[in-house]
Amino acid sequence: MNHIVQTFFIPTNTDRPPNYRLIKEEHEVAALGTPHNLLPPTSTVIHIRSKTSVPDHVVWSLFNTLLMNSWCLGFTAFAYSVKSRDRKMVGNLTGDQAYASTTKWLNVWALILGIVMTILLIIIPVLILQVYQ
Repeated sequence: MNHIVQTFFIPTNTDRPPNYRLIKEEHEVAALGTPHNLLPPTSTVIHIRSKTSVPDHVVWSLFNTLLMNSWCLGFTAFAYSVKSRDRKMVGNLTGDQAYASTTKWLNVWALILGIVMTILLIIIPVLILQVYQ
């Protein structure tokens, strides 16, 4: 049932409050029959790309290339990060994630080996100087 309530203002006297009268109208909706279209319903699927951002570690790779390039791991990491960025621009999310993961681990190992080698290059000369004094 569909109920529509309408309010009408009927001014009776100006020195008294307004008189409101409610009018209700009822309308019945006819029962719906069977659908006229006998075809099965179809659906539309819309694929929305997520804003998944995979870091390509270019800055970290450049840092490792310039400062911590142990066994050329920094340069290799930089090459993989450029490949990861290329895959991202093309829209290849799987390739981007694979190259980004490889870049991350190459950067980790380049940084660890670079720090270890830097410490050894400081400690070994100091130890040698202490032995000969």
